Amino acid sequence: MSQPQTSRKLPQGKRILSGIKSSGTQHLGNYFGAMRQYVSLQDGNDARYFIADYHSMTGVYDAAERRGNVHDIALDFLGVGLDPARAILYRQSDVPEVGELTWILASVTPLGLLERAHAYKDSLAKGTSIEAGLFFYPVLMAADILIHRADFVPVGQDQQQHIEMTRDMAGKLNQRYGEVLTLPEAFIVEDVGTIPGLDGRKMSKSYGNTIEMFAPEKELRKRIMRMETDSTPVESPKDPSLPIFQLWNLFADADERAEMRDRCVRGGQGYGDVKKDLADRVLAYFADARRAREDWARRPSDVEDVLAAGARRVREDSAPLLDALRQACGVGRP
Repeated sequence: MSQPQTSRKLPQGKRILSGIKSSGTQHLGNYFGAMRQYVSLQDGNDARYFIADYHSMTGVYDAAERRGNVHDIALDFLGVGLDPARAILYRQSDVPEVGELTWILASVTPLGLLERAHAYKDSLAKGTSIEAGLFFYPVLMAADILIHRADFVPVGQDQQQHIEMTRDMAGKLNQRYGEVLTLPEAFIVEDVGTIPGLDGRKMSKSYGNTIEMFAPEKELRKRIMRMETDSTPVESPKDPSLPIFQLWNLFADADERAEMRDRCVRGGQGYGDVKKDLADRVLAYFADARRAREDWARRPSDVEDVLAAGARRVREDSAPLLDALRQACGVGRP
């Protein structure tokens, strides 16, 4: 499998593309692991972000839930600073050209390539029932990227396989029909480490251990106070690498982190006080974003207008590429 190029320097003047699956409410792990970087990348770039409602069909089976998730994720994006005047935000299913490109790519994609996908192999190892959508997932993901002729796709270190497979599919199509598709590069987003959830494991909706950044204040405080710690007495030294301190560190500056570490080593630092302070910091950190989100929430038709406008721009921009692909492949009107 070919290896993609990667970049760590913040790109300028490039086309950026990424998406978030509409499978649930966004949480602190989503924000620090992806959304914060997406917002920064809209400055000086042609940034495009989509809400992947088709991808969610492999795990979300309720239509109303899926529609609600799309709306909530749009609100989250707009709340944390995505600017429709500087970036495109759209719903995946509003761009039917992606489905056409998916089939074209499928015609050149080897079965063995799809069998190496991590999600498929994990499901196979667990013995779970596997539907064709999960197996075919990487082809749809490649179409999401390639239809934009994207230069960079922001991913974490553990997600590079997505770009490798996309490049392989694009390369095979170009080899068969001519150099029509642009091969994207991976942009490795800032490594903030694993964001711990309430049980100490990686924060994930699948573990049910998340802290939603826009949860009501009472609920947010309650969830943080439930975060697992150990039974070390208040007066005893604490391990500053425990998950509660890792999460607290995200909302503290360097001096505050050093002071907290000293208190942990000396003893006398209670977990309860750290949790209360963490809740205060989370609420303060997202205060402006929460107000912006609430403002958008009062204008649902405006949110839909943003998504529709984004889809129109993508469809208009992708039309020449689809025309070139049809001509190269010999399908459609000559």
